[in-house]
Amino acid sequence: MTDWVLRLIDAGGYWGIFALMVLENIFPPIPSELIMGIGGIRVGQGRMAMEWLLFAGTVGTTIGNYFWYLVGHVLGFARLKPIVDRYGRWATLEWKDVEALDHIFGKYGQIVVFVFRFMPAFRTMISLPAGLFRMGHVRFLLWTSGGALIWNIILAYAGYILGQNFRDIDRYVGPVATACVAGAVFFYLWRLATWKPRG
Repeated sequence: MTDWVLRLIDAGGYWGIFALMVLENIFPPIPSELIMGIGGIRVGQGRMAMEWLLFAGTVGTTIGNYFWYLVGHVLGFARLKPIVDRYGRWATLEWKDVEALDHIFGKYGQIVVFVFRFMPAFRTMISLPAGLFRMGHVRFLLWTSGGALIWNIILAYAGYILGQNFRDIDRYVGPVATACVAGAVFFYLWRLATWKPRG
């Protein structure tokens, strides 16, 4: 994956960064750590400017997240109830749980979206409930782009400081991301096996 990301960045420049960050948030297996890290290396080599790298990466991240927000927004809270009533067993959810989540997003939605931007396995997933529970468009975009900018600054400067050695981090980023996903799958299967409706 590293070589493919490198080729796309070198061929597309800032547009390549933008496209990869959009894709990373629609199809999470593409790691933003690698994309922005390589961008930081290119800044260190004088082939990119940090401000434009961060702009392209943050706009791409925000648009990718907005896609899932819109999916949730179109589905909507009202349409969710018959789905939960019929298939809630498979999501280990009851309508009371959905109402509790709706309350949390109504009160703390911006904080939840912001904090989840720093979590490898969940930073994209959080956009769907944000849309479902009708978090405001502007509020979602502001907190998503704010969290994304901070995360991208960390990654880009890590690439800039570490230089070519940043590519070695890919050996660790991949397994950590896989472990997070595997942990989420294990937790879901455990909940599925032990879940009982509260009635």
